[in-house]
Amino acid sequence: MLTALEEGVRGGRWHTLIDKVYALPTLRAAFARVKANRGAPGMDHVTVAMFEARLDANLAGVSDALRTGTYRPQPIRRHGIPKGPRERRPLGIPTVRDRVVQTALRLVLEPIFETTFAPHSYGFRPGRSAKQALRRVVTLLRAGYRYVVDADLQAYFDSIPHAPLRTQVRAKVSDARVRALVDAFLHQPIFEGLMQWTVDEGTPQGAVISPLLANLYLDPLDHAVAAGIRDGALCG
Repeated sequence: MLTALEEGVRGGRWHTLIDKVYALPTLRAAFARVKANRGAPGMDHVTVAMFEARLDANLAGVSDALRTGTYRPQPIRRHGIPKGPRERRPLGIPTVRDRVVQTALRLVLEPIFETTFAPHSYGFRPGRSAKQALRRVVTLLRAGYRYVVDADLQAYFDSIPHAPLRTQVRAKVSDARVRALVDAFLHQPIFEGLMQWTVDEGTPQGAVISPLLANLYLDPLDHAVAAGIRDGALCG
């Protein structure tokens, strides 16, 4: 896969990826990241420590379910966290099992999409940070640029339309099982209190795969805006 990332693939589309997702080394690397994040349990009340106590069996079961096409994400537990004095931001908490699978999926998909993401994009990207974006802004201001545009997309994660997002995934991923897995995570049932529903748009805040999908959906805008200015004059 590393060779293909460097040399490219036929037609620019990847045809066999699910075997990389369900590979035990990928799942083990994914669990290590989930454990490092020390998140709360999901709807099944299984903590990271409980999952780790039977790690080999749990990862083998997940791998087998992904390989045979029987894997189904569990519902997301929704929890509100403070956002300012009067607002609360909805945070979706998947189960540890689903966080492991989402992380494995991200480990496989992220290098593919990273090859064409705009160079001036910094948010939620490996090896990049908001501080680096600010340093780039300072560099451009010192170079003579005079304007900074500050824009915020309200409820962005919750409002991403699924159809064009699927189109962007399909542009590089031909593996139908991987695309179906992405769709399954987009349509996970959500529980909050005694209420349950399934969303028709958006990708849950708190889901491991969401930042990558959010960047993917905005990538055409990044390139379109950059096309109207000199190379390197924009940070996002």
